[in-house]
Amino acid sequence: MDDLVTTRLVLHPMTISEAERVVAGESDGGARWAPGYPTDGDVSGARRFLGTCATTGDSRLFGNYEIRRREDGQAIGGLGFHGPADENGSVTIGYGLIPSVRGKGYASEALRGLLLFARAHGVTCVKGDADHDNIASQHVMMAAGMRPAGEDKRVRYFEIAWTDTTADTDPRS
Repeated sequence: MDDLVTTRLVLHPMTISEAERVVAGESDGGARWAPGYPTDGDVSGARRFLGTCATTGDSRLFGNYEIRRREDGQAIGGLGFHGPADENGSVTIGYGLIPSVRGKGYASEALRGLLLFARAHGVTCVKGDADHDNIASQHVMMAAGMRPAGEDKRVRYFEIAWTDTTADTDPRS
């Protein structure tokens, strides 16, 4: 599967061996990890991806993506799906960046790219959540076109849904 490319980023679909290295915290000789990568969230996402692969096969299409800066190729975070679309065409996403690059619009840009990809591949609804005190993550989802969809004691839920799966429009439509 090819990388997804945005204005400033490359969203690289992780392979099983790449996910295993992230879990082990061992970069290969060719990987360029920015200082602070992988975060605990990246390790957790890689573990989820490996678990999905073990039970359903390689799911790179709806797996994890390493977020890399185009300017230097360094991995600065990750995002991805918690698994393939359910019977209603819905997926759940997660994302995160290393602390040193937060606040620069990278997370919103990466999420917009992933939303366009999901829509182009028949997904009808994308869901995510953020802790109540994680205002930055809530802003990321809203900047990417997701809207509040409820909350519980721990988190606020967000989603974006499409009535058609035409990928040539903005994900905020």
